Amino acid sequence: SIYNSLSFAIATFAAATVFMFAQRTQVAPAYKTALTLSGLVCFIAFYHYWRMFESFDHAYTLRDGVVTATGAAFNDAYRYVDWLLTVPLLLLELILVMRLCREETYSKGTKLAIASIIMIILGYPGEVATTGDERWMWWAAAMVPFLYIVRELISGLSESIADQPADVRGLVSNARSVTLLSWCFYPIVFILPMLGVGGMQIFRAETPGPVKDSKLTPRITETANVLFRIYLALTAICALGYWAAGMSGFDAICHSFSTVAIGGFSTHDASMGFFDSGLIMSICAFFMIVSGLNFALHYMVWHNRRLSFYWQDAEARMYMYILLIGAVITCLYLFYSGTYNWNDSVSQGVFHLVSIMTTTGFTTAEFHSWPTFLPFFLLFLSFFGACAGSTGGGIKIGRMLILGKQGIREIYRLVHPNALLPIKVRRQQIPERVTDAIWAFFGVYLALFYFMVLLLLASGLDYVTAYSATAAALNNLGPGLGAVATNYADIGSFAKWVLCWGMLLGRLEIFTLLVLFTPTFWKN
Repeated sequence: SIYNSLSFAIATFAAATVFMFAQRTQVAPAYKTALTLSGLVCFIAFYHYWRMFESFDHAYTLRDGVVTATGAAFNDAYRYVDWLLTVPLLLLELILVMRLCREETYSKGTKLAIASIIMIILGYPGEVATTGDERWMWWAAAMVPFLYIVRELISGLSESIADQPADVRGLVSNARSVTLLSWCFYPIVFILPMLGVGGMQIFRAETPGPVKDSKLTPRITETANVLFRIYLALTAICALGYWAAGMSGFDAICHSFSTVAIGGFSTHDASMGFFDSGLIMSICAFFMIVSGLNFALHYMVWHNRRLSFYWQDAEARMYMYILLIGAVITCLYLFYSGTYNWNDSVSQGVFHLVSIMTTTGFTTAEFHSWPTFLPFFLLFLSFFGACAGSTGGGIKIGRMLILGKQGIREIYRLVHPNALLPIKVRRQQIPERVTDAIWAFFGVYLALFYFMVLLLLASGLDYVTAYSATAAALNNLGPGLGAVATNYADIGSFAKWVLCWGMLLGRLEIFTLLVLFTPTFWKN
């Protein structure tokens, strides 16, 4: 799972690097330098994460599904070299975006860059210190420039932000807030080892799906390369498909990133509807379906050159069945309700069914205005989500499959109470520990879901809005119903904070975030 997380980071930074440099032609000349710095930051991070990957592969190996130290040292210096280069660049980028006068840009940029370099330099001796006292001493020293930077971000730039034009003042303020929020992770990450907290538990809990210990290849680097190549190949093929179907090169690249990652973001307010192309919708639907499958299954198909593996996999079959049945219901309901003619019913119905169920969130029409049954039906399918080990959100098909098998087993037990009825998936028996964890996840998921709904109702939202917004946040979907059908601009700040936590809980699969609030996790 550490391998998967590092692989995801490498792919993200590589894609972000391409995106930043490609975007330079789309912004005003005054912002091109800042965007260039963003591209450099992403490229530097991509390079150092790749080197950390290689170092981790030499320091650890997988044995019987357990990460074991090989005796070789893991190189912590890569992380600090990365910070030494990227942190000053990020602060300079923020200053440049604010478009201050030349003297103020030079003054504030120089001070913040020097302070950040001093902070990183003071932090490294503590990172490699052998005693807790030494580590605390260097941590305290590094906090001096850290607090100076925080003060400058909070108060030193407030007057400068107030001088910004009204149409960009909010955007610049948000950029400062995001920088400040990410900045505050530095002291937390630094002191975690002093509190006896390692990253293995967190990374393992973050892996999507019910089964965490499966592996593709014996070596971590090999597995990373395999998944990275699969992800990169799907993204490249998707981009070429979009470009061949009529998108510009820039739109094709951006939408391929968003499609394979099941992000659902678009460079246009009308989302995929902007292109008004049935071919583009078909290409998008195909790659959303492919991206919703387990990436380990993609590897097995590629490695063995057998497409039949897709059908032999129980989770993939259930995923396909739900997509097919859901698409038939949606298309028929749109047609017989008189919403569209038959051709439009098929194209719009299939596209939105795939987009919502896989939790991508692309739209080509106002599906919230469809006959009442359909918007809630689509939202219901988003709880199933995509397969475990995919880029999709939701509870995951794998969990739903095991829950269904366990429900059937309990019915059989009423008839044959003494029978031994193991639950099997992919011809392997599922341990009781896994089924217990799935039921716990499902129970906590429902409890948190309705707790969030109650909080949103208390903030003044109607039930449809509160229900759909919570579903969209926990399932990492995006589009909702009611007051959040088009966007979330009109809901209150409290509701937005609730939904922000919901998105984090959904993305980290709940337990990863909740475990940080348990005393047991923090015990040495």
